[in-house]
Amino acid sequence: MKKFRKVLDGLTTSSPGGTIGSPACGSTAGTPTAAPTPKEIDVQETLVSENFQLCKTVRHGFPYQPTALAFDPVQKILAIGSRSGGVRILGRPGVDCFCQHESGSAVLQLQFLINEGALVTACADDTLHLWNLRQRRPAILHSLKFNRERITFCHLPFQSKWLYVGTERGNTHIVNIESFILSGYVIMWNKAIELSTKTHPGPVVHLSDSPKDEGKLLIGFESGTIVQWDLRGKKADFRIYYDEAIHSVSWHHEGKQFMCSHSDGSLTMWNLRNTSKPFQVTFPHGKIQKDGRKESCKPILKVEYKTSRNSEPFVIFSGGLSYDKAGRRPTLTIMHGKAITVLEMDHPIVEFMALCETPYNNEVQEPYAVVVLLEKDLIVVDLTQSNFPVFENPYPMDIHESPVTCTAYFADCPPDIIPILYSIGAKHKKTGYSQKEWPISGGTWTLGSHTYPEIIITGHADGSIKFWDASAITLQMLYKLKTSKVFEKPKPGEGRAAELAEEDPFAVQMVSWCPQSRVFCVVGISAHIILYRFSKYDANTQIVSLDVRLQFESEDVITPSENENNPCYSEPGSHSPQPHHQHAASPGSGTSDSIKDSIPCLKVKDRVVRVPPGYQAELVIQLLWVDGEPPQQITSLDINSAYGLLAFGNCNGLAVVDYLQKTILLCMSTLDLYGAADPYQRLTRSPRRNRQSTSEFCMRGLSNFYSDSKKRIRTSYQSLTELSDNQQSIDMERSKSPTSDHVNGHCTSPTSQPFSAGKPRVPMGHEGPRLTRRGPGRPPFRKAQSAACMEISLPVSHTEESRENSFSRSRSSSVSSIDRDTKEAITTLQFGESYARKNDTLPTPCLWVGTSLGVVLVIPMSIATDQEERMEEPVTIGPSGAVLMLKGSVLHFGFLDCMGALIQSPYEVWRDLNAPEDPDRPRRRKLVHFSPFSSQDACGEGHLAVLCSERQAKVFLMPSQLCLFVHNITESSFVLRADVVPVYNSVCLACFCANGHIMTLSLPSLRPLMDVNYMPLTDMRIARTFCFANGGQALYLSSPTEIQRITYSQEMCDNLQEMLGELFTPIETPEAQNRGFLKGFFGGNSHNFDREELFGEAAAGKASRSLAQHIPGQAGMEGMKVAASGAVGELARARIALDERGQRLGELEDRTAVMMTSAETFSKHAHELMLKCKDKKWYQF
Repeated sequence: MKKFRKVLDGLTTSSPGGTIGSPACGSTAGTPTAAPTPKEIDVQETLVSENFQLCKTVRHGFPYQPTALAFDPVQKILAIGSRSGGVRILGRPGVDCFCQHESGSAVLQLQFLINEGALVTACADDTLHLWNLRQRRPAILHSLKFNRERITFCHLPFQSKWLYVGTERGNTHIVNIESFILSGYVIMWNKAIELSTKTHPGPVVHLSDSPKDEGKLLIGFESGTIVQWDLRGKKADFRIYYDEAIHSVSWHHEGKQFMCSHSDGSLTMWNLRNTSKPFQVTFPHGKIQKDGRKESCKPILKVEYKTSRNSEPFVIFSGGLSYDKAGRRPTLTIMHGKAITVLEMDHPIVEFMALCETPYNNEVQEPYAVVVLLEKDLIVVDLTQSNFPVFENPYPMDIHESPVTCTAYFADCPPDIIPILYSIGAKHKKTGYSQKEWPISGGTWTLGSHTYPEIIITGHADGSIKFWDASAITLQMLYKLKTSKVFEKPKPGEGRAAELAEEDPFAVQMVSWCPQSRVFCVVGISAHIILYRFSKYDANTQIVSLDVRLQFESEDVITPSENENNPCYSEPGSHSPQPHHQHAASPGSGTSDSIKDSIPCLKVKDRVVRVPPGYQAELVIQLLWVDGEPPQQITSLDINSAYGLLAFGNCNGLAVVDYLQKTILLCMSTLDLYGAADPYQRLTRSPRRNRQSTSEFCMRGLSNFYSDSKKRIRTSYQSLTELSDNQQSIDMERSKSPTSDHVNGHCTSPTSQPFSAGKPRVPMGHEGPRLTRRGPGRPPFRKAQSAACMEISLPVSHTEESRENSFSRSRSSSVSSIDRDTKEAITTLQFGESYARKNDTLPTPCLWVGTSLGVVLVIPMSIATDQEERMEEPVTIGPSGAVLMLKGSVLHFGFLDCMGALIQSPYEVWRDLNAPEDPDRPRRRKLVHFSPFSSQDACGEGHLAVLCSERQAKVFLMPSQLCLFVHNITESSFVLRADVVPVYNSVCLACFCANGHIMTLSLPSLRPLMDVNYMPLTDMRIARTFCFANGGQALYLSSPTEIQRITYSQEMCDNLQEMLGELFTPIETPEAQNRGFLKGFFGGNSHNFDREELFGEAAAGKASRSLAQHIPGQAGMEGMKVAASGAVGELARARIALDERGQRLGELEDRTAVMMTSAETFSKHAHELMLKCKDKKWYQF
């Protein structure tokens, strides 16, 4: 320790020559470089590369763009296929598995091998896949690729190993599930229909075996043709030719009749005794018009005909409504006897399926529920009650109830926060659900030992905030907060408010949450900030509103050299603010036009309102319109409960608010923050004649410079919020205006006055009338805004290459002399105990400010510690201290003590302000500080500051401001998200790059530990919602409806198998009912049907090899590792080995067959030669 202290002594007294601009801080990409002096820094780094491994853990939410549905009635698990090739398998809460086809082709159909722990998927690329579900992470065992025909329908009879596959050509093929090889038995379309038929029957849309006789296969063709094929006799028993196209067929369990749904909205019933015409035709929703004709109806896409012992059969179908009822929502109709119940759905129906008690199709079905898969929801209807209530969905399927616009992830939260949020949120749950248990109850899941409290926060386009319990890889809704309740509803005819009414003015842009103090801050798209405090009691409160004028004009700017001697802080004015409505003034606020236009975007409720328990709004801060221009969106935010301060910034400047005293402490342009310490030589520009529009928001939280020679695309907010993968953006010229040349600001006085209008630093000249600069006919707040407050410039191109390089940007070649049209945005903020100047001996409260030009400022503050003094004495903010530099826009700050441990920001312990007063225990503020020298006296010399930008990371020693380590993270791309995270009782810097790489760097040496190319292409939705959390975890919005959680911790990857649920549980298959002698005698010989004898190679021969190609499952290391865990894994591994052995035996059998054929041919020729030559004499040869 003495040795280390001597090193620090040398650092603090070293000359400034080895600081920011020294060559020691430069390095090539990917190589950490240390300054020459601190070679003996004694920080024991324990992290090694072996501690890190990247893998996906679990996916939450509703499957995006679902296409198919299947249910195992014995295992009671549900499978949902999607258009992107994903498969979600759901069981009881906690049993949730996501599988992905590598091809990415849409899933057309799903078929469970009932009670076998396997699933067959049919994809749009005409490939069948067999998934093994007897392991926690399912894997593909076999695949079969059809080369010449397109798959349209599949059917797998219960307890059969032969899969019927219908194709677009009208043929029916048969696949052996065990070997995944085609049988030589084929039902050709021209054999199924009569020879006299001149037209093609169309694709196969239905296949099912007769409940009465398994040897009879019912084939439905799209044109309306239905054929019952005798599999033994290889002929058609009957053919039905109907005028209307068929969409689905459903059998009665006795096998004597079946029902069809048609394209004209009709249902037909057919009896096998007379197939010449249907014995019943009904139009359930078709009424007879006045002229006697039936009104035309929409197609009935699917029908299910289910019988019940104690009541009339159920007929359930989707569609069939009349065309004239415009605006009707999608419906599911349940016909039970004479009662017809129409259930209106919020979204189009993709698929539905009745859940029955028995897996046998020849028994009374006894349906008890209906699973309805909608485009954006999953509901289950209870059929056992007459009013058909829905079950309460235990899965988090409503993440996208309003489009997600931002996310936040908090791991290892205080353990008491989750029960409190749940108890508050439970009071607002919906009622009217079925009282029965959720019917999809398969699988097993137990709470693992490696769990700790985790919370995910999602912000939405409608202004709502949702808190989710994410502990133990599950997701459960805790609490919902509606930020729109703070504001008055825009009324028609209120000018600008009316224009905003149809958009999303309350959309959440970012959130900041302190779990310890339970202070919550929300940034909205309308340039507003709402501060919430948590309380377990309801209260009557009046929300305080502060208006900030953070819009600075470029005409007021003179060269920095003339401003050096001007004071940064103006004298306090004589005007007292209103108690609940305050303005922060800026130059130009004195004109009549400006006063007329100095209004916020939203109107805060100015009356006393009653707020329920939970998060209660205390303060609203809004940026004002200035001279017809909307306020620039907020790009950064930080809140500190110990200091009672809130700081935020945008591309114009920085503002600091004291939320305890409800005053504005600082409102200043970015340029004025530097004072005389501006690292850039800024050039003035001549005034322009016409000031062009600046109504488009400047949200360059990640970008520095943009080329004027290219058109740019502003990434649309709809790519994140709307439930489509539309990557189109608005092609537009980047706005240019004098306001983007230089930024001038105004600063308030740090006195006891709350805030008052100050004097402009530069006298304003006479100006003509100002123009209202807003786009023609468009409101200023569109859906095309960022959710993570950043704008990324994309080249105008729709090619795949441009999508892959969608984050490449053009930058200025010089940063020493800047003549630019972009403003220097505040990109990141953080409060903490630090040193603002080199000669500081003790840490003080500071605000670290990072900008889009890579500049880091440290602003000191003076805050009273006593509770009474804190509420009365003003907070004093001093001029900027340290100025540090990085390449690229600054993303994140982190602080370490001299032992390499993470220094947390100080916070206030939560206290309920609305709780009844207790005279024995007065409520006083209890602050928790993490001082840099709290660990050991020997390390009281300072602390380490970790700075990360979109290009590089640096570690500085404070207060000497000496750069100890630097690492150029990337040259070809740029960092989107960075965070200093605790992992393995140590700390590392985690980075997510625009090219899809996820990296971790050791601290403080910035040694690369992991670099994984996680995603080949990063779209804007992922870029804006990706966030890291403690313990080596992260998440992002993988689709508009799903959250994907990942881990980069080796320990969590190893324990993931323990945390996941089991999809398959050994259950005995229910026995079939005793049919009785007469039923068995007269009901056909279905049980004597041997498919193996009929479809096997011995009887049917081999199928053409060119028809389909067998692809063995990938027995990769990950699949084998998964399969090797547990008894089920051992069985799966044995099964894979048997499959491989069977495949080799099959190949050997093929070779043996070829040899036998050659031997038989040779023997035949030899015999013919012998017969030819046996009667000849030797001399006749």
